[in-house]
Amino acid sequence: MIKLWRAGVMMSAAGLLAGVGNYAFQAVIGRCLDKAEYGYVNSTLGFIGLLGLPLVIASTSVTHYLAHFRAIGDEGRLQGLVSGCRKFLFRLTLAGSVAAALLIKPLSSFFHFPRQGLMLVALFCVLAGLWGTFVNTLCQGLSWFGRLAGITLVMMVLRLSLGAVMVIRYPVAEAGVLASGVAFLAYLASLRWRKDLAIKTAAVSPWNLEFALYLAVGTAWAIGAYCLTQGDLLVAQRYFSGRDLGLYTAAGSLGRALPMVVAPMLTVLFTSRSGHRTDSALREQLKLLGLYAIGLAAGAVALLLLRNFWVRFIFGKYTPEAAAMVSRLAVTMAFVGMLQAVGMWALASRWLKVALLYGASGLGYWLVLLAWGRSPSVMLQLMPAAAAAAFGLVFVSWLAAMRSSHPRKTMKHRRKEAS
Repeated sequence: MIKLWRAGVMMSAAGLLAGVGNYAFQAVIGRCLDKAEYGYVNSTLGFIGLLGLPLVIASTSVTHYLAHFRAIGDEGRLQGLVSGCRKFLFRLTLAGSVAAALLIKPLSSFFHFPRQGLMLVALFCVLAGLWGTFVNTLCQGLSWFGRLAGITLVMMVLRLSLGAVMVIRYPVAEAGVLASGVAFLAYLASLRWRKDLAIKTAAVSPWNLEFALYLAVGTAWAIGAYCLTQGDLLVAQRYFSGRDLGLYTAAGSLGRALPMVVAPMLTVLFTSRSGHRTDSALREQLKLLGLYAIGLAAGAVALLLLRNFWVRFIFGKYTPEAAAMVSRLAVTMAFVGMLQAVGMWALASRWLKVALLYGASGLGYWLVLLAWGRSPSVMLQLMPAAAAAAFGLVFVSWLAAMRSSHPRKTMKHRRKEAS
């Protein structure tokens, strides 16, 4: 369990550094682009996340079972999954690439993206991201957190340096989006570790009904997670324009930083919870969850107190409209961050009903925004209330699942154990 803490701290440090670098990237594009083009960069990045959902769904399930088989010492099924997921994710990547190419036109029309050039750059980023997801899956499932932290930092450096050069030279949204896609080249570092993936024992196929059911629940979970963390960007792209879009996405990037900076702790937690559910493991996992909550709360307080500074940092000058939006977004993303934690815990624990409820709550949250969030003021009124309602619903279900899975021992049982 010491390794769990070490991994959590290491991933948190990498997440913090990456968060600072991403803020710097936002400052570069915020100062070089006008408000509308700046808004297009961030909403297009959210659109890229939507197109990349199929592989995220599959990789979540693969990560869980990699961690599970590794923890129980089932070397045959572990090797079978490593071998099989290479083929599975390769085929899914090809299918996802074709699907992205087919869906990009109708989806971009629905969400009112203005130029075909943006969609071509988005398609490139989707393809690069799909191929990088495989490496991310292996690093998480096999507990290669040091390698994953290194990739995270290299991606940040690539994005920031290339983004600065490209946006300064070509001050359009396509340049900022393309820099994010090129950053996926950091995953090429995985070629150094190919020998670690060599088959060392007889492979046993892990594909069965249990895996298929988990994959189905993981689909609902991943859709909900996307809706909660990035779905508002697509709503903003559909209904807002010009200056409103730029100001909202700037405030949104600040709010989204709250769960993103501390999210690496959940990466460690998911892997640990997928493999170990003993009482001793539970105590350490709850400590890590508490550390995550403290980090989330501290980040929310810092963002609220320093929101004027961060808005000035992005745009180079104080913009009161964006600063006013940050307060509600900070509250919203604090709820979203806690929702992510309990939802990820439920999925790792194979509490399928709670994980399904998390997915449904996330989708419901997004549908509320899509139906009524037709202006920044209305959407910012809806978001904290909808996020709080979703968190309350899922948290109560999570507590009930915790009590049934880890019931408190009675005094009688404790006396028996002591004797």
